[in-house]
Order: sequence, then structure tokens, then C-alpha cells
Amino acid sequence: MKKFNFILIILLAAFVQNASAQETLTLQQAITIALQNNYDIKLVNNDLQIAKNNTNIGNAGFLPGVTGSFATDGSRQNTVQTTSTGAERVADGVRNTSMNYGVALDWTIFDGFKMFATYDKLKELQKQGEVNAKATILTTIADVINSYYAVVKQQQLVVANDSALDISRFRLTIADNKLQLGKGSKLDVLAAQVDYNTDTSAYLQQKNLLQTSMITLNQVMARAIDTKFTAQEDMDIDYKLNYTLLQEQTLQLNPDLQNAFINKKVAELSLKEVKGQRYPVVGVNGGYAFSRSANPTGFNQKFRGQGISYGLTASMNIFNGFLQRQNERNAKVQINSSEVELEKTKQTISAQLLTAFENYKTSLDLLKVETKNVDIAKQNLDITLAKYRLGSIAPLELREAQRNSINAITRFLDAQYQAKLTEISLKEISGTLNIQ
Repeated sequence: MKKFNFILIILLAAFVQNASAQETLTLQQAITIALQNNYDIKLVNNDLQIAKNNTNIGNAGFLPGVTGSFATDGSRQNTVQTTSTGAERVADGVRNTSMNYGVALDWTIFDGFKMFATYDKLKELQKQGEVNAKATILTTIADVINSYYAVVKQQQLVVANDSALDISRFRLTIADNKLQLGKGSKLDVLAAQVDYNTDTSAYLQQKNLLQTSMITLNQVMARAIDTKFTAQEDMDIDYKLNYTLLQEQTLQLNPDLQNAFINKKVAELSLKEVKGQRYPVVGVNGGYAFSRSANPTGFNQKFRGQGISYGLTASMNIFNGFLQRQNERNAKVQINSSEVELEKTKQTISAQLLTAFENYKTSLDLLKVETKNVDIAKQNLDITLAKYRLGSIAPLELREAQRNSINAITRFLDAQYQAKLTEISLKEISGTLNIQ
């Protein structure tokens, strides 16, 4: 495998040199760009900011409400007043005015501990927003890594197909030279030309796959999808993942499990809120008011008053048609549902983890086999090519060795990519995925 990787690195260096005008992109750079630009992350961060804004004691009902008021009005009238003696008093253009302003305070100082439960519920909802943000970030990072290594794989396949095309070109040149010297046949030239065209078609298709992989990665990074770049990372596989440790990390860090735990806590706090309605609600109120009026034709031609007011109120729900009992029962059912959902999530995540780990082990075993195969196929191709140069074997034997080599390389790269995908999946499920 070391020999193959060394050769592949040399070929990739040539590929990179040809693409020197393109951007070189590391995995860490790709993740950084995605975390800055990804639309889903921006949306979930907005939701998290709303949850943070909502988490305050005022929203929970701890603080008093203070309102100010102001009112003024007036009128202009022509009046005729008749006294008990029959005398009339006529007044034209009489102006009446009044003005009132004040400030009032209402403060619920006890509501059956409902405000405490509401505040705790708001804090749990903020935690849920943070968990959702983490889940979106993990998903985005996983998408970036998967897409990035898909580009790496396609780059390596382009190099491998280009190498196969070089051999076919060499074979066609040899066959054509032999024909020109009268030592070959037209049939060998035609067969070499067909194989060369076949390899050219495969090379062009592989380049197209590379371009579509780049478009996918650019889309995940939420940048211009036609941006050209060259991936600069190797697919280093982590061979030391431990299932027991992954289980422990999953229980602590998996966002779906954390969400299920929070939902259960929120359901329990909702029950506390409902039970709080069984207790009396006690409030205090106070205020300051000023009023002034002028009525030239009235009994009191001018009036002015100001002062403070205060009071204590208490109310208690004695009977509301059994709605209190109904609401409490529904809240308890919701708690039961959250517990069932938690157990269901645990089982689902456990199944996903075990499945991913079995795929991981199988992928590593396949990678070992394909690593040996690619080395053997490379040695076989080198020997066959040397014999072909000496004219000791037929072109069909070279073609077969060439086909076996490209197939072995393709299977090796597929196995390497699948092993990397299972590694990423395990780390995503366990909540331990990062950019290293």
C-alpha cells in the first residue's frame, strides 16, 4: 500500500500542477467556509437567538407591569340654563376642558409557583435550541467531510484513468510503429485504437464525475457552485474506534438523545405549570393619578385632584368544570409520551450506532483485502508492461493486466472511501465529530 500511495502522490502532484490556476482547498478550510455560509446553520442560529431572548424573568412573570396613561379632552358649547325660579341663564361659546394622567403598577407576587416552572421551562427551551444548533453543525460538518473526500476519491480516479490512458496510448504507438515497419498487423492497430478510445471515454466520464463532486461540495459550503479548486487531503482512516467508548459518548453527546431528554423535562415542567393553577393568585397594585377639569357652567367650575392608590388582590380557582383535572391528566399523558419517545430514540440511536460500527469493521476488512489486491495488480502490470516492451507477450495480456490494475485501484479507492464514510457516521452519531 505504501508503494501504491507513493506512486499515487506523484501522479496527484502532476494533476495538481496542471490545475495550478485553481484554488487549493483543505478540509479545515472547507468546514470553516461551510460553518460561515451554510443556510441551515444561519436559520438554526436565528432560532437559538430567539430562545435566548425569551429566557428572562420578565417573560416568566416575575416582574411587575407598569403602565402610564394620559387623556385630555375639551368642548365648546352654547348653553341655556333654567333655574328653579324660572330664570334663564344663557352662555355662548362656553369651553369645558379636562386632563388626566397617571401611572399604575400591577405585580403578581404569587401564582402557585407557576412562574418558577415557566422560567425553568424557558431555560430548557434555550438548551434545546443549543442542541438543535449543535445537531445542524454536526450534520453540516459530516456533509462537508463526505463531499470533500468524494472529491479526493474522484481526483485519484482521474489520475488512475489518466495513467491507464497513457498505457493505451503507448500500446497504440507501438502497434502503429510495428505496422509501419512491416512487423505488425492492422488488426493489432485497430484493437489498440478501440481500447484507447474506450479508456479516453472512461477518462472523460471520470473527469465529469469529479466536476459534479466539486459542485456538490461548493453547494454544501454555500458558495459559488462553479468555483474551481483542488482538494489537498488524503483519506486517513481512524482504525482505533472502540464500540464501548462510542456507546458512552453517544449517551452523553448525541443531539437526538439530548433533545429527547429535554422534551421529557419540558413535559414535567408543563405539569408543574398546570398544577400551579390550583393555588391562589396574589397580586399587589398601586399608582399615582392627577386630574384637572374646568366647567364654567357646572356646579364646580374648576376641579383638581392628585394622589396615590394601592391595593392587594387575591383570587383562586374554586371550580372550572373539571378543566383543572383534565389539564393535569393531559400533562401527565404528555410526560408518558416523552418517556416513550426517549426510549424509542435510545433504541433507534443504538441500532444506528451498532449498524454503523458493523459497517465500519467490514469496511476495514475490505480495505485490507483491496490494499493487497492493488499492490498485486500493480506488480502484475509492471511485469506485463516490461514483457510487452520486449515483445514476449500478446497485446491482449497487457490489456488484461491493465484492466485488472484499474479495477483494483477503483475497488481500493471505493473501499477507502466507504471506510471513511462509516468512520464519519460513527463520530456523527456519537457527537464527537470535529474537523481534525
